[in-house]
Amino acid sequence: MPAGIWVRLIKRNRIDKDVTVPCLHADWQDALNIACRQMDVGKPMVLARHERDWDQFSQARFLKEHFLEDVPFDRMEVEFIDPEKKKKKDSPYPAF
Repeated sequence: MPAGIWVRLIKRNRIDKDVTVPCLHADWQDALNIACRQMDVGKPMVLARHERDWDQFSQARFLKEHFLEDVPFDRMEVEFIDPEKKKKKDSPYPAF
């Protein structure tokens, strides 16, 4: 699985819909556009706080007020997934 974003629509603290879109870390907004089209929801407004959260934590959370139209979920969570990075951090012990 290549690196990309995992987009989740959360309703009542449960995942209602989710999709993954391959991308590079810097191209997350383009991948978010693709994910929104696939899930048939409008694209949220990306604010400075979302950019900061992405740069610091590789995650962003969008609430209902970040969308121009009414949405049928409580929040949208976007997270960068890099399988190669996870493999390196799995074992706390050095390889022999």
